Amino acid sequence: MNRTTTMITILALLAGCGSDDAAAPATATKAGTDAPASFTAKPQGPVTIDYRIIGAPIVGQPLAIDIEVTSLLGPQAITLSYRINDSTAMEFSDAQPAQVSIAPSSSETPSLQQIRLVPLREGRLFLNVTASVDVDGETYSTAMAVPIQVGSAPRQIEDNGTLTTDESGEAIRSLPASEN
Repeated sequence: MNRTTTMITILALLAGCGSDDAAAPATATKAGTDAPASFTAKPQGPVTIDYRIIGAPIVGQPLAIDIEVTSLLGPQAITLSYRINDSTAMEFSDAQPAQVSIAPSSSETPSLQQIRLVPLREGRLFLNVTASVDVDGETYSTAMAVPIQVGSAPRQIEDNGTLTTDESGEAIRSLPASEN
């Protein structure tokens, strides 16, 4: 399919979106065939992750965060992994595991997990949460960074690499190779 045919198909789909006949689903076909066209309007992971920070984050004080997960694949076991990228900014409380496995109920009510951590400095900090589901030998994951604003300090922007300019005056940032 060429670019013009693709654009015409997309425009035809968009034109059908404003019709008053809301009961009839819009379908598209590949140009010149009866085969349905495939496209994804909104990518979505297998698990939705929501969060709620309980209380005000204070340096040195334990902080609780409710993590709410809902599987879109049914009552499959979900593995939640928690990671802090900067160990000088935040740490897990003593009893907090970095990974838990939960079995959601058969209903569509979300499963709730509470994580406890301790902020070690002010500013914008992040907790990375990954939810993984195993289905038929394949692992599907959803990841999210939970922003945590500690104190009134503005978020600190850290520059990585070395900033230089080329012969035409364009800025170039050279990043070091990963040592992993």
